Amino acid sequence: MKDLKIFSVSEYVERLNALLYEHDAVVEGEVSEYRVNQQKWIFFKIKDEGAVLECFSTVFRIRAPLEDGMRVRVYGRPGIYAKSGRLSMNVEWAEPAGEGALKRAFELLKAELEKEGLFAQGRKRPLPSIPRTIGLIASKESAAYGDFLKVLGQRFGGLTIYVMHVQVQGAEAVSNIADAFAYFNAHHKELGLDCIALIRGGGSLEDLAAFNSREVAYAVFGSVVPVVVGVGHEQDVSIADFVADLRASTPSNAAELMVPHRADIARFVDAMANTMTYQMDTLQSDARTRIDDAVGALDGVVTARSHEIGRMQERIFLRLNFFHERTIMQRSKIDGLVRLMRSFSPHAVLERGYAIVKKGGEVVSSIRNLKPKDLVYVELKDGGFSANVLNQESRIRNEE
Repeated sequence: MKDLKIFSVSEYVERLNALLYEHDAVVEGEVSEYRVNQQKWIFFKIKDEGAVLECFSTVFRIRAPLEDGMRVRVYGRPGIYAKSGRLSMNVEWAEPAGEGALKRAFELLKAELEKEGLFAQGRKRPLPSIPRTIGLIASKESAAYGDFLKVLGQRFGGLTIYVMHVQVQGAEAVSNIADAFAYFNAHHKELGLDCIALIRGGGSLEDLAAFNSREVAYAVFGSVVPVVVGVGHEQDVSIADFVADLRASTPSNAAELMVPHRADIARFVDAMANTMTYQMDTLQSDARTRIDDAVGALDGVVTARSHEIGRMQERIFLRLNFFHERTIMQRSKIDGLVRLMRSFSPHAVLERGYAIVKKGGEVVSSIRNLKPKDLVYVELKDGGFSANVLNQESRIRNEE
């Protein structure tokens, strides 16, 4: 026996794990005894007719829905669990293998995502009528990429297209597509992004597996701008189609749905111009009719008011005439009274050669109010003078 190094159990298991770690592989088999512990740890086995391999993973790594009896491919590295000494594969990712398994996984994931609300019609967003900037997620090496751009150019010009080149099948496809959406979400404002197109050509269910993954479904759902998905042919339907704001039957159809044809726009503009012309003519006709009606109504009101004003003016004229005749009569009476009053005025008597004698400012009306040597004032029509009374004679005495 050679001299061999003596290992402790822990040391030896650790050395074995170091050796096994370098032997990563993809293994295909049938799932059995699938279970999830504490909503985090996943345990299952894959088997064929001759062997069984235990597998371990987490819910964060295994995003495809698995169940017993499903044929899968798992990628990972073998290792020995030190506490039990059991060999198992530490699985990094798993995917259904074969048409039957893929269909079953498709139905399981579809049911889960529908329950989560990713397919709800109420969250679907309308596309802009004429987008200016489009984000395109596609493989530049695919015929779908060329078809999309060709149709886009035939229908409308002057658009800005930002292309994210991705793998559309294989191990890198899911992460490529998810990263492309993450980039557009982070830069949509500076890019002025209006919508996103996710496209690829047709293929088998296995070829379209990336578009039936949970990660891509969440990426489409989380887009900050509307998404059009055009995958495969008319009959091909993917999980991404159900999540998209709008499903296109093909990549070319995606271009047709995203931008209008320039001829359609020209017809639309002509139709709108005709409609506007008709509406303007109708508005002008209606306006003329309303104006004519208003002018007629106003003319009637003015005519009626004119007649009323004429009658009012006539009444006022008659009243003014009446007051004018009354004024003349009153003025005549007043003139007569003035003449009468003037005739009673003492000054009127002076005009006729009479005089007024005053004593001490009082009018002397009787000789009895005078005596010799009294100072009196004699007022004539144009002046007066003072005089002393020499003697007095009574008219009554003379008459006697």
